[in-house]
This record gives sequence, C-alpha cells and structure tokens, in this order.
Amino acid sequence: MSQSHDVLVIGGGAAGLMCALAAGRRGLSVLVLEHANRVGKKILMSGGGRCNFTNTGTTPANFLSANPHFCKSALARYTPSDFIEMVDRHGIAWHEKELGQLFCDESSKQIVKMLLDECAAAGASIETSCSIERVQHTEAGFTLHTSRGNYSAPSLVVACGGLSIPSMGASGFGYELARQFGHSVLPTRAGLVPLTLTGKHQEHLHDLSGVALPVRASCNGQHFQNSMLITHRGVSGPSILQISSYWQPGDDLRLDLLPDGDAFQLLRAQQAARPAAELKTVLSDLLPKRFAQRLCDLWLPNKPMKQYNEPQLRDIATQLQNWPLIASGTEGYRTAEVTLGGVDTDELSSSTLQSKKIPGLYFIGEVVDVTGWLGGYNFQWAWASGYAAGNAI
Repeated sequence: MSQSHDVLVIGGGAAGLMCALAAGRRGLSVLVLEHANRVGKKILMSGGGRCNFTNTGTTPANFLSANPHFCKSALARYTPSDFIEMVDRHGIAWHEKELGQLFCDESSKQIVKMLLDECAAAGASIETSCSIERVQHTEAGFTLHTSRGNYSAPSLVVACGGLSIPSMGASGFGYELARQFGHSVLPTRAGLVPLTLTGKHQEHLHDLSGVALPVRASCNGQHFQNSMLITHRGVSGPSILQISSYWQPGDDLRLDLLPDGDAFQLLRAQQAARPAAELKTVLSDLLPKRFAQRLCDLWLPNKPMKQYNEPQLRDIATQLQNWPLIASGTEGYRTAEVTLGGVDTDELSSSTLQSKKIPGLYFIGEVVDVTGWLGGYNFQWAWASGYAAGNAI
C-alpha cells in the first residue's frame, strides 16, 4: 500500500524546501523526502554558519550554463527582494558583507527554521532519514520505493543537489534519475574550488601558506578581483574560487598582483622617492613581505631602484600585473562549493523547470546545469527554481 500525495520532492535542501512551501501554499499535498537525518545541511554550513542567503546584485550574467538564457525566467519571477521579504517577516537580522552578499547576523539555523516553519504553515510534510531505493514511472505518475515505505504522486521534483561536499551526503543520485528518465546530463566538475599546484610551483609557494593578498584573477575572458590565499596545496580565497569555475587544466591563468594601481607608475614613483631602496624592499610595502621577497628571490631581478632603466621597470611591472599561475588541478568535490554541469537545460522548460520528455517530472537547483558565482547566487537560483516549479505543478 503506498501513501499518495500531489507532489513528491526528492531532496530537503534549499531548492527542495522552497518548492515544497510554494506548492503547499497552493493547497497541494506535498511530501519532501531527505536521505540525511536533517534537512538543509548545506544551508547550515554555508557562509561560515551564517548563510550567505542571497545576493542583491543577482543577474543572469552571474551564472554558468551551456544555455546562458535558461535561468532568466525563474530569476525574474523570484528575486532577492522576494526572499528578503520572507527573511524580514520572520524577524531574522541580516547584513551586507560585500558586493551585495547578504548574511544572517546570527546563524544559518534561522534560515532553515524559517523554511521549515513556512513548509509547516503550507501543510508540506518532510521525511528525513529516508533512502530511496527505486523510482518508477507509471501512467498515474511516479512511485518511490523507500526505506520508509512506498509513496506515489502525479508530480515528482528532483532537488538532490550536486556532487560537491560528499561529507554532507552529496551524491550523484539526481543525475542517475535524470538518465533513468532519458535526460542528458552534461559533464560535471567541481566549481568554486581551491586550485592545487605541483612540482616546482608548489615548492616555491607552499611554505607561504596563510599569506593572503588582493589579486585580479583572469582566465578565458573572465576576471575576478578579490583576495587570494596561499595554502599548503595551492591557492584559494574568493578570487581563486570564482575563477576556478572558468578554468580547466591547461588553461592560461593570470594574476594581477597589484590590481588597484598601475604597476609601472607605482615603481617609477618609488624609484624617484627611494632610489637606494632595493626592489624587494619597495615591493614589501605594496605586497605581503614574505611574498614580495619570494618574488624577488625567484622571479624578479632584485637590485636598488636607481639601477633599473625604463624598459626593465616596464618588464617588472608587466610581470607583476600579468603573473602566470600554473595550477595542476583542483581540490575536487571534497571542498567544492558547487557542481558545474548537470541536467541539460535544453530538455527542461525554463519557466516551469518541467521535463520536456516526461510530464510531471521537474528538476531544480544544483542538479540542473546552472551554476552561480560565489556570494549567494547559488542560493538565489535554488529559491527561484524551487519557486518556479512549486508554482507550476
């Protein structure tokens, strides 16, 4: 005997909960099935436990997808201000950190509680610690065989997330379901992830682990200016995480180590003001001291400023503002914040997120080939895509 509902949602993350409350508000009988022992684990850990729940500057340009237009419809119909309205209604205090990134003042637990309260008010039910063993498609809809019994519904929403952070329970289950129902899944890889160095490149920098500096990272026509952190295994920090989504092994990756100024003019001014000072001394005032000294030990000719002619200064300036970073790979899904690739958007409706192949089947959130930048954009896609499906079912 199976329990019947109007909508079954696989996955109790950001997108799944948003879809459930949106569908529940419309009077539909909704059941969310979550394999973990609690919902919203990724919400809880995000933003250092304070949840970077949206970004006020969200536009379709902040997302990667084989079809860059796909995300436009959902994002236009559920905006950051719509989510902020719900946050404010629940009395959750928040602040803007930088670049439109909004965080809870206190704890990400407040966002999960808000979503659970909204689901309860809308009559949506949630089953945790529920493993799905088999999904069947019948004339009447879908039947899920689970560790807690069988459930059936005419509509099924796949909101399983991607492969990032397997320690949180992430798996490729959503992609398996998509393939089971004849959907194409575009190649997946880790996104918003630290880069690793090997060989000489790692030897030159690994003992500077913990050193951070502002850089402008550039790759494949994309540029991100923010801080970079040197790690034992390579480089991290916001600028690196951002560019990692656009980089693949072998791609040319460049760093501007003095992103706020014209390096040549800075060096000329220093040469005039401090002709006897060595280059490494001058650079130590512009960059972290240990990093500046390493540059001069390995890459730049170090001597008193007065001994450089103009072409030499220009050459040094060019190196500082176009420094090649030879990364060997990424730290992978273990530390990646998102998964690039996923269910092919060509086979989904952009307005409803419904499958074009199987009526009643929906894919939302990270499992879809839509990936946001760092800074609250992926949560906004989760809210918007979940809302779109929840209101279309």
